[in-house]
Amino acid sequence: MEEQFAKMQKDLMRLKWYAGILTLVVVAAGLFAFTRIERFSEISVERINIVESNGQVRMVISNKSRSPEVMAYGKPIKPPIPGGNRPGLVFYNDEGTENGGLVFMGGKDSSGKYTATGHLSFDQYNQNQVLYLTYADENGDQNTGLHIDDWQTSPAFWQWRGDYKKAQALPNGPAKEELLKRLMEPQPGQQAYAQRVFVGKDDSKTAMVKLADRMGRTRLQLLVDSSGTAKLIFLDANGKVTYSLPQ
Repeated sequence: MEEQFAKMQKDLMRLKWYAGILTLVVVAAGLFAFTRIERFSEISVERINIVESNGQVRMVISNKSRSPEVMAYGKPIKPPIPGGNRPGLVFYNDEGTENGGLVFMGGKDSSGKYTATGHLSFDQYNQNQVLYLTYADENGDQNTGLHIDDWQTSPAFWQWRGDYKKAQALPNGPAKEELLKRLMEPQPGQQAYAQRVFVGKDDSKTAMVKLADRMGRTRLQLLVDSSGTAKLIFLDANGKVTYSLPQ
């Protein structure tokens, strides 16, 4: 009887050891599965979300139909700007707010006319894009270049956009026009946003540098047209040429 009891104790001890070793193997395998780096020769996906360890999105790579709507602080802005129309990459800052991206598209319609676009942008904090490279082509009507814009610092872009959308929906009249003007020019001589610098070429094949004031009015142009003629043009606030070379 004592011998049987001793044997049972030994068997029980062996089972404990087996169970312990098996548990360690399973845990190690699980950790290895979650920490190892996979390598693929090719992968096809519709969307990839690059996230921080807490799940916050930092970048989205997607096709057109699965592109995200515009987000601020991790939530869709209101009124919403829906996704599903901008294939490429979208960047997000430390707070989960969209702050730029790379999008591209192009193709022909049923009439044979084509459009093509490439756009790399970086946004001002809580505002819209202020630095961007754009290629836009409407069946040969091209505008390509580097843009630098001014944006007001407040209110946030989505709040300003919401106010502007509401103003646009008002009945036509002086009150509507005054409100739209105030939203577009919150301070005298300063627009809510204005293009200040453009370096590129237009549809006439003219290479140019354009510098504008805080109202977005071009005040200086450096041009070389399609025939190779160079010009330097100064303009006043009304767009009138005040000085040019050659005269």
